[in-house]
Amino acid sequence: MNFKQNLGQTIRFGIVGAGRIAEAYATAFQTARNAKLTCIADVQPATATAMASKWGCVAFESHGELAESGLVDAVIVSTPPITHDPICLQLLNKRIPVLCEKPVSLSPESARAIRNCAEENKTLFAMASKFRYAQDVVRARNIVASDILGQIVLFENTFMSYVDMSNRWNANPAISGGGVLIDNGTHSVDIMRYFLGTLASIHVVSGIRLQNLVVEDTVHATVRAKSGATGRVDLSWSINKQCDDYIAIYGTKGTLRVGWKGSFYRQEGSRDWVQFGKGYDKVQSFRDQIENFAASLQGLQTMVIDATDAVASVDVIRSGYQALERETWVNIPASEVAVSCAA
Repeated sequence: MNFKQNLGQTIRFGIVGAGRIAEAYATAFQTARNAKLTCIADVQPATATAMASKWGCVAFESHGELAESGLVDAVIVSTPPITHDPICLQLLNKRIPVLCEKPVSLSPESARAIRNCAEENKTLFAMASKFRYAQDVVRARNIVASDILGQIVLFENTFMSYVDMSNRWNANPAISGGGVLIDNGTHSVDIMRYFLGTLASIHVVSGIRLQNLVVEDTVHATVRAKSGATGRVDLSWSINKQCDDYIAIYGTKGTLRVGWKGSFYRQEGSRDWVQFGKGYDKVQSFRDQIENFAASLQGLQTMVIDATDAVASVDVIRSGYQALERETWVNIPASEVAVSCAA
């Protein structure tokens, strides 16, 4: 569906939710070419006012006030997951485009309701997933697509570092929907789909809860893709794995690694690793994500991640929790459309 809107050269954005992620977006807006931050809303007025003062924009006490202000062409939703459904639906029903932080919803049913609402209102809706915009990740996917690594057999992803979760909403299942699996794991799922395509089945094992949380703080997941490739994911809030790379890809003709400080690949038969990236740049990832959404509204690009990807990620995470509970492999519902490709 074509969501092109007759908007000017600069898209005006509002942010709903003035937390850590909102600060990352606000920083990225400072160098965005086709977008600017005009307002911020938060249910804690003092928090919204402080952030708006810092970044030179207008503060509101609710997303409803922000929506009625006439100051936005699009909105980024960066509130806790339990609030995503009502906020996104209200904005979309006002035909305000929405870029929603992951996970877009806590259930596949509500994720589909949001997507359907966007389609009915002919309004752009997409999931925010910063790693799809990291330059090294994009370059890695192009390398994989070039076939110089051959057929992909194994994909590995690691997000393991200690974070004190004792006072964070991410570890409150009533707000977040779970623990590290839904939090960091949503990134993992989206990255896996980016490289492997449709995911077919999943198995998840939980580790020792070192922080005594009511949710899982360490998990290992194994995924089978429809292509036949296997994906392995290690996630933890409680263990530092000390990995230089957060993605490793093994093919029949070579190996590729995407790292925090540099990225390399090596073909079979060669001793030399070829560097293709300088590492993860958080500001660049957020900025490119903003610019892609703005350009999509202007009809100049298509979204790197679309609403179908958002729904698929929720499906995989739901299946992951079923696998964790049942202690067995669980089939993932078939994707309605193949995974989106990079712009």
